[in-house]
Amino acid sequence: MDGFDTCFAELSDPRSVGPKRHDLLEILMIALCTVLSGGQTAVDMAVFAEAKQEFLSRFLGLRNGVPSHDTFSRVFRQLDPDQFRACFQKFVARFGETRSGVIAIDGKTLRRSLDPSRARSALHMISAWCCDKRLVLAQIATNTKSNESAAVLKLLEFLSLKGTIVTTDALNCQREIARQIVEKGGDYVLALKANHRALHADVSQLLDDPRYETAAKHATVDCDHGRTETRISLVSTEIEGLQKRHRWPGLAAVGKVIRTRDAAMKATTETAYYLLSAALSSERLGQVARSHWGIENRLHWVLNTVMNEGQATNRNDNSAYNLAILRHMALNLMQKDSSKVSLRSKFNLAGWKDEFLTKLLAST
Repeated sequence: MDGFDTCFAELSDPRSVGPKRHDLLEILMIALCTVLSGGQTAVDMAVFAEAKQEFLSRFLGLRNGVPSHDTFSRVFRQLDPDQFRACFQKFVARFGETRSGVIAIDGKTLRRSLDPSRARSALHMISAWCCDKRLVLAQIATNTKSNESAAVLKLLEFLSLKGTIVTTDALNCQREIARQIVEKGGDYVLALKANHRALHADVSQLLDDPRYETAAKHATVDCDHGRTETRISLVSTEIEGLQKRHRWPGLAAVGKVIRTRDAAMKATTETAYYLLSAALSSERLGQVARSHWGIENRLHWVLNTVMNEGQATNRNDNSAYNLAILRHMALNLMQKDSSKVSLRSKFNLAGWKDEFLTKLLAST
C-alpha cells in the first residue's frame, strides 16, 4: 500500500465528518482489485471484497470487515473527480518516464451514462494516450462532444509535451490547440478535413499537384484479416504561400497519407491530409499517422469490449467520471505486465490467481 498511499494521500474523503467504518484508501484499493479482476459495479466490489477478504487482509487493515455495496457507491458518487484525476497522474508517474514518442488525444462517449430523467447528457471522456508505452497519461470529462476542443486545451495543461508529437483527429485541429502544443515544447500532427474549408482546399491542391508524383514518398503494405492495405505518405515543406494566407501557429510542413484497402469483394481508397509543426520524413509521418489509431484500437476498443465500459450504467453524481478513471488505472497496470497472454486472459488471471493479482499491484 505504500506506493498507493503516496499517490492518493491528498485525496479528500467525501463522506461526512466523523468516524468512518472503512478507510478511504482501502475502499479505493479494493475497488481497483475488483476492476483488475473483471468487476465493474459497486455490487461487484462488495462481492469481490467478501470473497477475497482473506487475501485483502494480507495488506489492508479491514478493522471493521469489508465495505458494503452502498459504501462503494456512495464514495464514487461523491468523490471529487478533479482530485481523483490529479492523483491518477501521480499514479502514472510512478511507472517511470512516459513522456516520449506519440501522444494521441481523442474522445469517447460513455453512452449508457445518459440520464434523460435528469436532463443529463452522456459523459464524454477525452484521454491522452502514450502510443509507445500504451498508457493513459491523463483524462478529462465533458458533458457534450461539442465541448471537446475546449476540454483538450485544458487536458494539454496537465501534460509535459517536450520531446513528444501530439496527434488529434480533425475535430481538434484548432489554432489554439496547435499553439498550446508548440508553446509547451511539443510538436503536432493534426488531421485536416473540410471543417477548415479554405485551408483544406489549399493543402490538398498543393499535395495533389502532379509535380509531387515523383517526390520522395514512403509506402508500406500489410496483409491481414483477408485484405491488403497499402499506405503511401508524403511530406512537403513548401508552405510559404499557405502560411502567408492562413498563418497557422507553428506550421512547418504539410503531409498526406493515401490508404488503399483491397478485400475480396471491395477496394477502397482514402486520402488524409495533415498539418505538421516539424518537417518529418515521409516515413515518420506514416508511422505517426498510424500510431494515432492506437487510441481507438488499444484504448477505446479495450474499454468497450474487454472491460465492458460501453454497458456501464453509472449515472449518479460523479460516479461515471470516477469509475472511468479507475478503469484507466487498471488498464495501465495490465499494460505494464509483460505476461504472454491476451489482455482478456490477464483480467481472468487476476480474478483466478491471487499471485497474479499481487504481481499487478506490486507494480504500483
